[in-house]
Amino acid sequence: MPETETETETEPATRPSARALAYGRIRDDIIGGRFSPGALLSENELAAALGLSRQPVREALLLIAQEGLVEVRPQSGTYVTRIDPDRVREAQFIREAIELTSLAACETPTEEEERMLRALIARQRTASDRDEFYPLDEDFHRALLGLAGHSNAWAAVSAAKGHLDRARYVGMSATRGVQDYVDDHERVVDALAAGDADAAIAALREHLRFVFADLEAVRAEHPELFDGAQPARTGRPGRR
Repeated sequence: MPETETETETEPATRPSARALAYGRIRDDIIGGRFSPGALLSENELAAALGLSRQPVREALLLIAQEGLVEVRPQSGTYVTRIDPDRVREAQFIREAIELTSLAACETPTEEEERMLRALIARQRTASDRDEFYPLDEDFHRALLGLAGHSNAWAAVSAAKGHLDRARYVGMSATRGVQDYVDDHERVVDALAAGDADAAIAALREHLRFVFADLEAVRAEHPELFDGAQPARTGRPGRR
């Protein structure tokens, strides 16, 4: 029986490519610290862990290398790069410029919009660790962009912030608790709901800039995670 038009059109949309799957999983593991800075990544082990062939894993690693999250060394292997504070600052500049400019264009949220933001915060209150909180944090910041009709700008933020996310992820467990970040979000929403755009912008700016304090605290305690450190011992990367 021939395929229907619906079957032909919808099947590819529900099945990500092997390369996209490998890219997402490996990149998430780097950002989340499950593959630590300096670790040697084995294509064979990654392919086995993901249930894929080596080709999509190799292609994914090349894409991740373009972001500067891994380094491919000829005749040696592929290594997770250490955190580069300069790239973190660049990513922070891009994120802050986009998010604060968007927030400045917001009007006082409608009741429906405020309920949506507070529902996101309520979900964040149930997060017990950074793994649970991180995707909810992403949802909140994307929603803030949406208030001013700039949801599509999240793609630009995401493309720039791989290095920033690594620093935020480490700092989130080292210097501040998850609920401290949720408190920040609530202050932003409280100011927006009160019609105080200046206070909302100030609260968001302070929230976004905590990454710098986190970065220096983590760097002092774990210099081996950052550029300029001595090469780490290699070994099998952790698996999810």
